[in-house]
Amino acid sequence: MERANIVIIGGGVVGLAIAAKLSELNKDVFIFEKNKRVGQEVSSHNSGVIHSGIHYPRDSLKAELCVKGNRKMYDLCGRNRIPYKRLGKLTVARGEREIKEIEKLKRQGEENGILDLELLDSDQIKKMEPNVAADRALYSPSSGIVEPDELMNYYQAKIGINGAIISTNTVVKSIRKGNSGYEITARSSNDEFVIVANTVINSAGLYADRVAEMAGLDVDRLGYRLHYCKGDYFRITGTPLVRRLVYPVPAGAGLGIHLTPDISGSIKMGPNSYYVDKIDYRVETREEEFRKDVRGYLPSIDNAQINEDSSGIRPKIQGPNDSFKDFVIMNEEGNGLPGLINLIGIESPGLTASPAISDLISEMYENEVK
Repeated sequence: MERANIVIIGGGVVGLAIAAKLSELNKDVFIFEKNKRVGQEVSSHNSGVIHSGIHYPRDSLKAELCVKGNRKMYDLCGRNRIPYKRLGKLTVARGEREIKEIEKLKRQGEENGILDLELLDSDQIKKMEPNVAADRALYSPSSGIVEPDELMNYYQAKIGINGAIISTNTVVKSIRKGNSGYEITARSSNDEFVIVANTVINSAGLYADRVAEMAGLDVDRLGYRLHYCKGDYFRITGTPLVRRLVYPVPAGAGLGIHLTPDISGSIKMGPNSYYVDKIDYRVETREEEFRKDVRGYLPSIDNAQINEDSSGIRPKIQGPNDSFKDFVIMNEEGNGLPGLINLIGIESPGLTASPAISDLISEMYENEVK
């Protein structure tokens, strides 16, 4: 029977970041990814935004790890030539109610340690983004974009240099805690195998609750059950209508349909947000719904051509009628499973937070598990 020191389940951007960090000082690190390539789900079906941290309550893991991750991400990208742009972001408000909301966002951001936020009036907005119509806006200079695939390529390269192993097309079928470690049964291609690991790190994204269940945890009692929240994207063709990230005031389960320039300058619209029962990456929203939502702050959208682009699914702990739910990042020793670390509900800002999450998991491993 094969043995491993650390098995990380899930080869998305967070799992790869964790593997890259842990393999710096530890041998026999394995990553099991069920798809043929890494990063094929949450990590590659998103906006690629480097968030500042204004949207998350003070003292939450999302706030702490996003703010730390923002700084680390720019440093990481700059040192390793990973394509990124520090574009800045406008969160636009129309009317008194929305103005009060962006004032709250500013206070929340400052409580989280973001000290470069600025409230703009309509004239200042027009100078920055002539096509945007709004009464006020919250300007976040530290928001930007990164190319997710290039970031994951960097993590993969580092994993290889450190001697860790990524096993794709590998589906975990069962996890059993034994006297000598965690006995993991998995299928790779058509071959089933068993490996015993001292430590298991569950970074399985959309399937993280199922992996936790395999290990013997009551995910409903613990609040680990995931809800699939889908978001569609459209793309504006022709001349880019904005140069920065432009967001509406958040509403519902997401941050609202926003405008995101990619590395080439092309503008993505989205995502919207609606809960679904199954994973399906077809775009289901009608074009007119997107135009209607964006028209209020970008009137020129009526004269632009937009096309279906893609969709993504968020693994949310927060259900349709729930209030804010934080990341779950937990050493499960208190639940009778020492050596199991669960990451549940790692949605936005998971991409931004990935370097900070990897540091946190490394600290947990060195101080609590090893």
